[in-house]
Amino acid sequence: MYEMTKNVRLLSPQKTIALIAHDHKKDELLEWVKKHSEVIQQHQLIATGTTGKLIENELGVPVHRVMSGPLGGDQQLGAMIAEGKIDIVIFFWDPMSAQPHDPDIKALLRLVVVWNIPIACDRASADFLMTSPLMSQPYESILPDYDAYLQRKV
Repeated sequence: MYEMTKNVRLLSPQKTIALIAHDHKKDELLEWVKKHSEVIQQHQLIATGTTGKLIENELGVPVHRVMSGPLGGDQQLGAMIAEGKIDIVIFFWDPMSAQPHDPDIKALLRLVVVWNIPIACDRASADFLMTSPLMSQPYESILPDYDAYLQRKV
């Protein structure tokens, strides 16, 4: 067994938000983005391929795009989470459809929890996140310190 200590990661008032939507949820995400465009445009946006292009066209703002989810975009976002480059994830996923990249999605969701990243997977949760006063303030995110875990005897 190992003892885990904690670290703090300070999030600036301008957050980096990852936006992801499965095919059957893209229209819903675009409606949500329009509704919250005033808040969303104050932050840096990252999205998977097609979703990012649709958001760029809708809002007229730059969106850093990674690959499409099935082509590795979910894994790219997971790496960015592990590197501390993403502050919030908005992921409108389709619970009624199997995805060819389900293992990648599960890995992304796991990393969100490992690194204590706020996530919304539906419109209601995303509404709550965007309307939180913490969206425009610095925030101290408590992170586990995995050094002891990495140095344990195996």
